[in-house]
Amino acid sequence: MNTFIIAGRVLSQLKGDKRFLVLSIIAPLIIIYFLKLLFDTFPANPFVSYTSFTIPISAFIVHFLSFILCAILLVQERTRGTLERMMIGGFSKMSIIGGYTLGYFGLATVQAIAVLFESIWLFELDYETKTVVILFIVIWLLAIVSVMLGIFVSTFAKHEGHVFPFIPLIILPSVFLTGLIVDPAGLPKWAEIIGKCLPLHYAVNIIHEIIKPEYDVSATYADFGFLLGYVFALLFLASLTLKETE
Repeated sequence: MNTFIIAGRVLSQLKGDKRFLVLSIIAPLIIIYFLKLLFDTFPANPFVSYTSFTIPISAFIVHFLSFILCAILLVQERTRGTLERMMIGGFSKMSIIGGYTLGYFGLATVQAIAVLFESIWLFELDYETKTVVILFIVIWLLAIVSVMLGIFVSTFAKHEGHVFPFIPLIILPSVFLTGLIVDPAGLPKWAEIIGKCLPLHYAVNIIHEIIKPEYDVSATYADFGFLLGYVFALLFLASLTLKETE
């Protein structure tokens, strides 16, 4: 019950914070539009399909913004003393983290829908309905992982500025080591191992499989399992570290 109380409070807060909503939903759409402008400048190449990068990069944009905005918002909650008052009021750590996560589910859903359909529309991608549904699930699940990652990182930050050092530690390696731009198999073994520790690696694997003309959904089950595992692992880790930072 406490989890739903906190989730309701988060939803009310999000509704009243127009700037955060704009950054969360409009910013990804603007970035994807700029991506379209960039791809339009590339010369035609029969050996490279630039559209194959569209959905993975769109997923990365959601991943990055969900992570950074959620982490900053949670740090603001801490500096205002909101989390401390909740714990003093008898709310458990799991209910607090679960409530914030549940409250962000709706936002993650809107982000995933908006980003996916803008990408399909702008780049004129022709996917079957089943493929679109699976791609939505992947981007939505990655957004949830990003929210959980933001919650976990926020437990180590005393103010908003402490969040930004995590960008080169977590987000930039995701760009280069997860298969977003280059095949990880061509990287040194140590770099390939680091890439496999990042959630974007598994989302990109699923997307690359699903956008094939002929694909086997069963080939993505393991990657889906890893993404779900990240959600629960980060939930558990955040619950362990929350008290130490209060």
